[in-house]
Amino acid sequence: LRRLDLLTAEEASRVQEASSLPEQVRVVVDVLAGKGTYASQSLQSFIESTNSQLYLHITVYEPMVQKHLESLQSYYGNALETGPLQRLRNLLLVEGLTDLQQKEHDILQIEATKGLHNASKSIPLEKLFLPLSKVSIPPRISVTIGVAGIGKSTLVKLFVYTWAKGEINRDIIFVLPLTFRELNAYEKLSAERLICSAFPHITEPTCISAGAARTLLILDGLDEFKTPLDFSNTVICTDPKKEIQVDNLITNIIRGNLLQEASVWVTSRPTAASQIPGGLVDRMTEIRGFGAAEMKDFLDQMFLDNKDLSGQVLQHIRANRSLHVLCTVPGFCWISGSSIAYYLKNSTDQPQETTPVPKTLSEIYSYYFKMALSNDWPEKPRETLRIEQAVGNSKKIVGSLGRLAFYGLLKKKYVFYEQDMKAYGIDLALLQSSLGSRLLLKEEKQSFTVYFFSHLTIQEFLAALYYYTAAKRAIFDLFTESGMSWPKLGFLNHFKSAVQRSLQAEDRQLDIFVRFLSGLLSPQVNKLLSGWLLVKDEHNSFRSQASSFLQGCLNTDCVISSRTVNTMHCLYEIQHMEIAKTVEDAMKTESLAGMLTPMNCSALAYLLQVSDACMEETNLSSCLTYNICKSLLSQLLFCHNLRLDNNQFKDNAMELLGSVLSVKDCQIQKLR
Repeated sequence: LRRLDLLTAEEASRVQEASSLPEQVRVVVDVLAGKGTYASQSLQSFIESTNSQLYLHITVYEPMVQKHLESLQSYYGNALETGPLQRLRNLLLVEGLTDLQQKEHDILQIEATKGLHNASKSIPLEKLFLPLSKVSIPPRISVTIGVAGIGKSTLVKLFVYTWAKGEINRDIIFVLPLTFRELNAYEKLSAERLICSAFPHITEPTCISAGAARTLLILDGLDEFKTPLDFSNTVICTDPKKEIQVDNLITNIIRGNLLQEASVWVTSRPTAASQIPGGLVDRMTEIRGFGAAEMKDFLDQMFLDNKDLSGQVLQHIRANRSLHVLCTVPGFCWISGSSIAYYLKNSTDQPQETTPVPKTLSEIYSYYFKMALSNDWPEKPRETLRIEQAVGNSKKIVGSLGRLAFYGLLKKKYVFYEQDMKAYGIDLALLQSSLGSRLLLKEEKQSFTVYFFSHLTIQEFLAALYYYTAAKRAIFDLFTESGMSWPKLGFLNHFKSAVQRSLQAEDRQLDIFVRFLSGLLSPQVNKLLSGWLLVKDEHNSFRSQASSFLQGCLNTDCVISSRTVNTMHCLYEIQHMEIAKTVEDAMKTESLAGMLTPMNCSALAYLLQVSDACMEETNLSSCLTYNICKSLLSQLLFCHNLRLDNNQFKDNAMELLGSVLSVKDCQIQKLR
């Protein structure tokens, strides 16, 4: 090009600085665009006669790349939500999943770790797919984990939009963002059809499958995939044109049998991410939750026109330690912030004794549902209904959606399609109503429609409402969808069945559902939802016996596990707090010695998470024996500052504590 006088020396050095052939082509085309038809014709004849690969890049690939960029800029520019996104520009580098992340429900993970992270290193978004040092290579498989509502999909949108504008990772020629929601619609796909069906403007997928252009394939939301990934029985496929089962296609791509040259980025909730063997993952990152300033900014953004309200909401959140911890997650913060704001707006004329501030999870979600059922939703309703009409509609919608939510939860199904709606007898016209659209979101794809609850906890609360209502009249076990089971009569028998299933479940996915089910028996929740979704005062018939049953569950464990702690949370939801209060008072007066029975140990483990008395320092001096220490071990992991002096520990207790300090989950920073 220099010999043909088509480029100056300065322009030629600009081309040489570009990191790859496609990037060099892009610079050349930009430079020659302003030099008239003679320059472009000379370039074309030169390239045709000397370099077929370069000719392909300019005549076929470059227009395709430009169309792809324009398509992504248009879609993701509109889809990117506003709000504080700085948190997503720095991810935490983590060394694999902890036991807690692999086994526990998202909310239990946040509560146990108090929303804090052990990871000391972070990585900026623009370096996510670069080598960590000069001697290392870029990661091929990257996994980013985060609990439900933390912002995984928002992170993907932010990355894609920033890349499409040319601000980061210019060495990547194609970024292909896909969601597992989309993949659920297919039974079989080839690697090339996967690309063409999602991006019709990519007419030559061979440039990607053959590795001619550096590509990043994004697979967002592994937890929403309909089929578990089975890496131990992967049927090997190396032909990018061969159609195979979609789950097999994904495992072959991750294993490197297909699209070997492409980088792959998977996002997932932590428990689902454990499906991918650690040996295949080159880089794992985690999205952190809100810090104090970010939470304030988020609430200010929510209530832009009312700074006083934003300040009051934040004050209420900070006053409730367990709620404050959960609000480090943006999705949960939005639900809690909306509920507390609704409470504040509607309780100004009433004394706080009659309408206390929402404290439990069930109270927060009851206010949220009451707001969704009323005309006080942040957006204007699509239709105005009379009260009796609104109540009738709400019961119908919540009933049908609740059944979908409950059986979806049992099947670990969080994304639904039109065939699911038909199977559960859901009237799609009802979903167009204001209430339907507030609970169940809809996403239109090219050839199908996807439905999903606005947050995992919304699905769990609806599931609990359905179970609570159905359990009063059901004569068979509700956990058996076909209805074929031994007869089971009476609400309390169904309540016990749900609690027992939660305690026995290996995956812990019923824990929050059972908390909500317990919360529906509390006087405050009944008062909030009676007339709309509950019958006034009906909880009185069941509350006392349900509380006794939950307390009975606390006496059985010789090891205090997260299951035990969740049972204590259920008692808090039902507003039976006598045990916890007794133990908390003893902690404050340092008089725990001699009173740590199995039930009180359960209360202590619960208080380690939620009590202000344990916030600065957890003082367990002069009250622990070896056996009590052993039973509490899994919960002591998460205490930052732990006082254990004057417990007369011998070597066996010291060995126990030593083993705890080396566990990946351990958050102890100071031990006395």
